[in-house]
Amino acid sequence: MRGRLASIGAEESLLSEGWNLILTEPGACAVPHDIPLSAQFIPAPVPGTVAAALEKAGLFDRENPEPLNTRDAWYLCRLFDAEPGDAILRFAGLATLCHVFLNGQEILFSESMFTAHEIPVTLLGGDELALCFRALGPRLSEPGPRARWRPQMITPAGLKNFRTTLLGHMPGWCPDIHAVGPWRPISMVRRHPVSIDNVSIRAVLEESGVGRLSVSLHSNAEDPAMLLRCGGMEQPFEKVGDSHYSAILKLSDIEAWWPHTHGAPRIYALTLVSDGVEYPLGRTGFRRIDVDRGADGDDFALLVNGERIFCRGAVWTTADIVRLPGGRADYEPFLRLAAAAGMNMIRIGGTMAYETPDFFTLCDELGLLVWQDFMFANFDYPRNDKAFLGHVHAEVEEFLHGVQASPSLAVLCGGSEVHQQAAMLGLPAEFWSGPVTDEIIPAVVARMRPDVPYVPNSPYGGAMPFSPNAGIAHYYGVGAYMRPIADARRADVRFASESLAFAHVPQQRTLQRHLDVPAVHSPLWKARVPRDRSASWDFEDVRDFYLQLLYGSDPAELRREDPERYLDLSRAVTGEVIEETFAEWRRKGSACNGALVWTLQDLLPGPGWGVIDSTGEPKPVWYAMRRAFRPVQVVFTDEGTNGLDVHVVNETDAALDVELEVVCLRGGKQQVVSGSRAFKLAARDTERLACTALFGAFFDTTYAFRFGPPAHDASVARLRSLADGAILAESFHFPCGRGKALHDAGIEASFTRDGDDWFVDLRTDRLAQSVHIDVEGYRADDDWFHLAPGAMRRVKLHALSGVESDIPPAGEIRSLGSSHRVAIEG
Repeated sequence: MRGRLASIGAEESLLSEGWNLILTEPGACAVPHDIPLSAQFIPAPVPGTVAAALEKAGLFDRENPEPLNTRDAWYLCRLFDAEPGDAILRFAGLATLCHVFLNGQEILFSESMFTAHEIPVTLLGGDELALCFRALGPRLSEPGPRARWRPQMITPAGLKNFRTTLLGHMPGWCPDIHAVGPWRPISMVRRHPVSIDNVSIRAVLEESGVGRLSVSLHSNAEDPAMLLRCGGMEQPFEKVGDSHYSAILKLSDIEAWWPHTHGAPRIYALTLVSDGVEYPLGRTGFRRIDVDRGADGDDFALLVNGERIFCRGAVWTTADIVRLPGGRADYEPFLRLAAAAGMNMIRIGGTMAYETPDFFTLCDELGLLVWQDFMFANFDYPRNDKAFLGHVHAEVEEFLHGVQASPSLAVLCGGSEVHQQAAMLGLPAEFWSGPVTDEIIPAVVARMRPDVPYVPNSPYGGAMPFSPNAGIAHYYGVGAYMRPIADARRADVRFASESLAFAHVPQQRTLQRHLDVPAVHSPLWKARVPRDRSASWDFEDVRDFYLQLLYGSDPAELRREDPERYLDLSRAVTGEVIEETFAEWRRKGSACNGALVWTLQDLLPGPGWGVIDSTGEPKPVWYAMRRAFRPVQVVFTDEGTNGLDVHVVNETDAALDVELEVVCLRGGKQQVVSGSRAFKLAARDTERLACTALFGAFFDTTYAFRFGPPAHDASVARLRSLADGAILAESFHFPCGRGKALHDAGIEASFTRDGDDWFVDLRTDRLAQSVHIDVEGYRADDDWFHLAPGAMRRVKLHALSGVESDIPPAGEIRSLGSSHRVAIEG
């Protein structure tokens, strides 16, 4: 949607060419005329940032960034192609303290990175547009409203007084790359004589299944004939006030919008017809979202169209820490990988930045729910500063106006860890909240997006806001706090809006190309490992804890004696932890309604939090998440002396005829006991079966009774479709730990071509753990997976950009239990 003044049907042209950047000392130049002719003029992309312009000119290194908030940054452009006359200059985002000059006269001063501006101007021809971004650094030390606490992870404390992103100001979390510049588009708009603006759209799915579309707008036309079209139906607009018109269209045969894991994300085009001229209003979807807080009020579950949804996904960071881009092409690779991994929710956290409507359009199309924090995190924000609170009101309204028709917007949240920060510093509950998240934001949300649930903060609920057994949690019991995986059940997590942070190791090819240094031992490597400020440990220590717990290997010894094996175990272990944790959360009887992993993508190549590396390549953990997030799923849970349970999940809207088979293996090869059962798995249902019920007799599946040496070292569950025999899901259990089930498997591998697609066919003589398919120029459909003996496994290969599918692939296969590599050629 266009802005408030830049109306529908107006002629809009981006001002993206001909910009130059000049850096000066703070305050050295008051107006553009003061810029010396000897200054260095640097071509600058717009939209863009100072960091992006300097990087393109070879003057900035994102891996060793220099401060960018200590100098004034001037952007200059001559509008040679702009015809004289009245126009509107639209600035979609200026970071952060920015004076705008037209022909030497100041026309705007912006104090918020998150607010757009539309300025009516009269152009003379050949006009000069100048933007001065004042150095924020010196301003951060100025005294502001007294805060009741100071967070540890964000520096400096003065950031709380300015509306700018926290990216670049969190030591140990992200590189110190400061957001400065016109980070969102600048455009020139020529209004049409007939103005149509202030368009408001609301799409609702009523409980009866009828879609209700309401659109209101302003038009300066004399008695316009206007129609609203959607879904093959139309409705005339009615005049409801001075230049104010509205239409309500009811669609009885509407198809609901669903997250892609539970149905089809159906979207519809909206069209306005005014005096015979058609104007597209974008697209929307019809869905209903509610929150179920349970009988005790401590629950938090999303209901979409009346169905309880288990939400899973990750927290978004940014498509590029230097450019902070907002285009569809920048978002699409990451969001498509999120959907391909079976994620159905993305959270934009309060420490990041608002993304553009293009982000939400993609999520609408892909069926990804969006949890949107407003950009408030950890600080005690000003409570009585009228100017600051005015900025808050404007940015919230601006954001919601841009995504008013988006069905993917599922949760709106006041911010991140504000309540938690105060509570952890020992302050009483009356100190946790403030007018920003308790009054201003919810009032705007109730007016503009009443169909989206609002929560004041994340985490939120319970005796302490960070208690995982009530409301919304940031759960790191498994992870940073190095609790055993059983804590995922013991903590009674209801909904984790972030969880399970690890220093995930990328694929070896990524390291060879972008961080070819000794793992762990190199300072360059350690600089990429995330850590909490002032903590005596980092998230590599967390990963090493679980490596020893799951595999029984000493990480320090492995690093010294077999660094390659250490890296492969490190790649495998975080995925194993995530799979087992989500098995606990998705089992029948679990109180958990969803969990989002911290984070979706890295900011620099290396062992960061992201499950996708900064180059856009999935890390090994991404494949584990894809297995953990399957809509049709089978998982094991170890119930101790109650034995091994197997849970079968069907989130789809269709019943399935399936066969469940469980096999226990000794030495990874010999079947000790097995059993199977065919049954109909109802739609939106979860079933739990005891493995011994499939066997028909007692067997110590969990090795809990310990009557002598263990009879097996692994159990395998397979869920097959009876319709076509396809394996829908597999699960593995290791009663004595994964380290006791590592075998030197004999893997046979070959390439097969079917049409334009290449596949790898795999067989093994015994259980092979964490099988890695390494084929240059291709990404395997599955990777780092366990391969059981028996039937052949076929894995599709996806050609990467620039790879000719006519050229036969070549690569190798390896697994954790074997030092032998299987070479394969097409």
